[in-house]
Amino acid sequence: MTTSPKTAIILGTGLGQLASEVTDSYEFSYKEIPNFPVSTVEGHAGKLIFGKLGDKDIMAMEGRFHFYEGYDMKQVTFPIRVMHELGIERLFVSNASGGMNPEFKIGDLMIITDHINFFPEHPLRGKNFPTGPRFPDMHEAYDHKLIQMADEIAKEKNIRIVHGVYMGVQGPTFETPAEYRMYHKMGADAVGMSTVPEVIVARHSGIKVFGISVITDLGGFDVPVEVSHEEVQEAANMAQPHMTEIMREMIKRS
Repeated sequence: MTTSPKTAIILGTGLGQLASEVTDSYEFSYKEIPNFPVSTVEGHAGKLIFGKLGDKDIMAMEGRFHFYEGYDMKQVTFPIRVMHELGIERLFVSNASGGMNPEFKIGDLMIITDHINFFPEHPLRGKNFPTGPRFPDMHEAYDHKLIQMADEIAKEKNIRIVHGVYMGVQGPTFETPAEYRMYHKMGADAVGMSTVPEVIVARHSGIKVFGISVITDLGGFDVPVEVSHEEVQEAANMAQPHMTEIMREMIKRS
């Protein structure tokens, strides 16, 4: 069986449920794919899924790679290069992030309107791939029309969403209260350890991007809050139905 997907999904935190909704699917373990790294993080599977979501052909990446795992940026973003070669035109990404905006609540869904790249290595460093220019424009890293579509869907379905800027950092430690405050003063509303490298390479490859964060913890306020990986996963699981509903409807309409 073959499919010709134009849409890819990175099933990050909060979107795992979507994998079970893919029909007519066939999958490949990352271990079977030449040059693919293998995720080492609890809660992240490791396979490429091809199939249908509703009546749309899709490609889904269940499990992503992180800079903090020890991979370089070429390895972290290698799957995006594969997507480009397969003809992907739209990429949907999700993540868990710590919120620094005082108006946010744990469990909120934040549509990413822009990002700040705070990683110590740039994914486009080195020889330029011919998928895009040496100095790619990033004024619209996250597609405005896809953001507008998500806003309309959330309003129709009475789902609370917020908008904000995502700060991508190295990790793997969660942020100190001082770091949360600094990132917020720099213009970020949420912070996490993924997404930004993948988005940069997607845009360099001409792929349009929609990103959404689930706010799994809050930091930088007067009372310091301790956070664990288990609490992050629990908050993401609570938000998962609404995130899945928005993404499912967006893919249906796109």
